[in-house]
Amino acid sequence: MGFVEKRKEFRPEIGDAPFAIDELFFSRTNKRGIIQAGNYIFKRVAHYDWDQLIGAPHKTIRHPDMPKGVFSLFWETLQRDELIGAYVKNKASDGLEYWVFAVAMPLDDGYISVRIKPSSEMLGVIKALYADLKRVENDDKVNPEDSARSLLERINHLGHDDYASFESECLMRELAARNHNMGNPVTPEIVTFDEIMSASKTLKAETKALSDGFEAISTVPTNMRIIAARLEPSGGAVSSLSQNYWSMSEEMSEWFAKNVTNEGSEFASIHKTLNSCRFLFGTALMLSSLTAEFNREQRTLGGCDLEFEKKMINKLASEYVTKAVKGLQQVSRVAAQIVTSAEIMRRYTLGLSSTRVMCNIESARLPNGGGSLVDVIHQLGQFQNRVEKQLGRIEDLSLQIIDHTEMMIANHCGLENGP
Repeated sequence: MGFVEKRKEFRPEIGDAPFAIDELFFSRTNKRGIIQAGNYIFKRVAHYDWDQLIGAPHKTIRHPDMPKGVFSLFWETLQRDELIGAYVKNKASDGLEYWVFAVAMPLDDGYISVRIKPSSEMLGVIKALYADLKRVENDDKVNPEDSARSLLERINHLGHDDYASFESECLMRELAARNHNMGNPVTPEIVTFDEIMSASKTLKAETKALSDGFEAISTVPTNMRIIAARLEPSGGAVSSLSQNYWSMSEEMSEWFAKNVTNEGSEFASIHKTLNSCRFLFGTALMLSSLTAEFNREQRTLGGCDLEFEKKMINKLASEYVTKAVKGLQQVSRVAAQIVTSAEIMRRYTLGLSSTRVMCNIESARLPNGGGSLVDVIHQLGQFQNRVEKQLGRIEDLSLQIIDHTEMMIANHCGLENGP
């Protein structure tokens, strides 16, 4: 046993169980949560003998400070055959505690959970959030299901649409913090996903602003018709043009709402798909690091077959990379459709410009140059300028997403043995 191993074996009387930033561990259970296997670091940190762990319920290591709502959400997600990541506080056999960021996933007839030591700033936020949830559970006798719903509401207040967004960001934050604290270079996938997610958020904001712009301008053609009615019969041409302008802008707005801003559109799913891809990639990175940990340990796993465990973990890593690549291919395809949509919108704006020019011509023929009609036409001109600039930004952001996703796909497409 080397010096580093001896140092890690030392255990204080109180406080945190020895768990280094460069370590990670796993455990595998059956569907009922009974431990079937684990690695040496799991045994060492939890401070149990193998015969105390293998065959024991996983809740053996659960810390009483943990809100039940977290585990309610955990098991509900796993039973849907979906992955889930969460911050968890555990308790060792000697009373020491240790925090982990755990990713649990279905595996054949059971589950596997891989854990790293959390070291990002999110841990402090989570400690406070969990403490409050636990207090409410105890004081108000809240059941686990209601506590889980409260957890989701609090996560929403942290700026996340759903738990998938939260766990995806937290996993990448923890992996980035782990790399930094170990003195390792930043993982390229983490950087690229940050750039894609940033572009996706900005793209969503730009498209919403464009949609809001159409709504804000919707009353202007009506005002044009009212003004024209006051000028009849000389304003008849303006009335006709305002109707034409309204029809074209309404058609643009409806088309955009149906194909881009509608919650059921493919564009609306981009951010959700990216969160899924990011979480899958992060999980694959953890799994690959775990097999490297196996190679360093070279220890028995309480009678478990080390090669069998490694094979299953590598298989999972490969599956998750493949799923993530497929998701990125979908994102790239939808981003390309948005570029095409922006081009179609540009053609619409050309039609609006022509109508506006004709309105200008007609207003010049009216008494006193059309009076307030000139102001309305000026408003329309400002609106069209905003539309053109927003379409340009939407195109640029979509192209950024395409470039980044295609690079990720090229680097990982066809990968068979994890990232």
